[in-house]
Amino acid sequence: MLKQLAARKSVTAMVRELETGPKLNRVLGPGSLTAAGLGAMIGSGIFVLTGTVAAEHTGPAITLAFLVAAVGCGLAALCYAELAAMIPVSGSAYSYTYATLGEGVAWFVGWNLALEYVMSAAAVAVGWSGYVVNLCEEFGLHFPAALTNAPLGKLATGHLAPTGALVNVPAVLIVAALTWLCYIGVRQSTRINNAMVIIKVAIIILFIIVGLKYVDTAQWHPFLPTNTGEFGHFGFSGVIQGAAIIFFAYIGFDQAATTAQEARNPQRDLPIGILAALVISTTLYIIMAAVMTGMVDYSKLDVAAPVAVALDAHPELVWLGLPVKIGAVIGMTSVILMSILGQPRIFMAMSRDGLLPHAMQKVHPKYRTPHVATIITGVIAAAFAGIFPLDVLGELISIGILLAFTAVCAGVLVLRRTQPDTPRPFRVPAATFTCIAGAIVCLGMTLALPRDTWVRLLVWSLIGAAVYFGYGYQHSRLRRENAQP
Repeated sequence: MLKQLAARKSVTAMVRELETGPKLNRVLGPGSLTAAGLGAMIGSGIFVLTGTVAAEHTGPAITLAFLVAAVGCGLAALCYAELAAMIPVSGSAYSYTYATLGEGVAWFVGWNLALEYVMSAAAVAVGWSGYVVNLCEEFGLHFPAALTNAPLGKLATGHLAPTGALVNVPAVLIVAALTWLCYIGVRQSTRINNAMVIIKVAIIILFIIVGLKYVDTAQWHPFLPTNTGEFGHFGFSGVIQGAAIIFFAYIGFDQAATTAQEARNPQRDLPIGILAALVISTTLYIIMAAVMTGMVDYSKLDVAAPVAVALDAHPELVWLGLPVKIGAVIGMTSVILMSILGQPRIFMAMSRDGLLPHAMQKVHPKYRTPHVATIITGVIAAAFAGIFPLDVLGELISIGILLAFTAVCAGVLVLRRTQPDTPRPFRVPAATFTCIAGAIVCLGMTLALPRDTWVRLLVWSLIGAAVYFGYGYQHSRLRRENAQP
C-alpha cells in the first residue's frame, strides 16, 4: 500500500494520454487564458473579503496583507508556469503532484482542489447574493431575509449555529444558471467571461480614479492597529492571518492550468496566462484596497458589500454607486463561472487515472465538455452556497489552495532531480530559492488560519481518504499497470 501511495505517473505517460483520452476543443489563446485567470480571481476577494479582513484583522494594512499573499502566490505561480508548460494536461496541481510526489499526495491535493473550486463557486455566490439583494433594494425590490441568507452562521467560538434563515436562494440560482452555461461549451463560457472581465476591470479602474479624490489619509492612521491580545486580531499577526484569508482572492490564476487541454499552444500560452493574470490582479487589489480604506473607516467595512459602504459614505458619489455595484455583480459572476468551469476538468483527470468513477471523464458528444462532472460540481456548489456563510467558505478555500501550492512548489524541485532532461518550455528562475521560499510562505500561511478551519480540513480529508481507499486505491489505473507481469 505504501508503495502504491508513493507511485508516480511519468510525464511521458501524461502527455501520451492527450492523444488517446477524451478530446476537448482547443480554442483558447493567451488572451482567453489570461481572462480566465482574471475571471476567476477578481470577485469576492476584492469586492467582499477585503472589508471583512480589514475590519477584523488588519485595518488599513489590508494592503500589506495583499502584498504578503501576492509574494507567496507569485512564487507558486512561477512553479505552476513551469509545470503547466511541461505537462499541459487538465488537472492542474493534481496532475503535477501525481508526476512528482506520488498518488497519495496527488489524491490529497486533488481532493483539496475540489474544496478550492467548489467552495470558491459557493463563497462567491454568497457574496453575489449580498450585492444583488442590495442592488434590488435600491429599486424597491425587497426579499425575505430567510431566503437571502445562510441558515448556518459562525459563532465567535468558531462553531456553527442556526441563524433562522431557510436557504440563500439567489446564491443557489446563480450557481445553477452558470452550471448550465459551462455544460453547453467552453467557447461560450470563455466568450462571456472575456466580456465580463473587461467590464469589471473597467469598473474597478473607474472606482479607483474617482475614489482617489475622496481619500482622507487620516483614515489610514493607525495604519496597523495595535493587536488586541489575540492572535490574528490586528498587529503583525493580523496581517499574516489576513494574508492567509485574503489568499482566496488569488486562487484563480491556476484556472488557466485547468484548461490546458483546451489551449491552442499550451507550452507558450499557459505561462503567459498564469503570470499575466497574477500581475494585473495584484496591482488592482492593492490600489483598490488602499482607496477603499481611505474613503471610510475600516471598522465599517465588515459587511457583504464593503464597496457600496465606501460609496454611500460620500453622498456626492451616488451616481457611481449603481455602476460599481453592477460591476461587482458582473465580477463575481465571472468568478463563479470560472470555478465551475475548472473543477470538472480536475475530476476528469482524476477519473482518467481511475481514482474516481469513469462517468467523470465522459465528454458530451455535441458540446465536447465533461458534462457529468460539470453537473456534479454545480449541484455540490449550489448546496454549499445555499447553506453556509461566506467567512466559513472563504477560510476553507484558502487552506485547500495553500496546501496545493506547497505541493506544486516542491514538485518542481523533484522533477528537476528525477527528470532533468525533460523539455521545459518555461523554467523557474533561481529554482531552488523560488521553490523552497514558495513552499515555506504558502505552508506558513496555513498555520495562521483559525483552528476551526483545520478541524474542517481534517473532516474533509477523512472523507477523501474514505473515498480513496474505498474506490480509488482499488481502481487506480497506475496500480493495475504496475501489477501486470
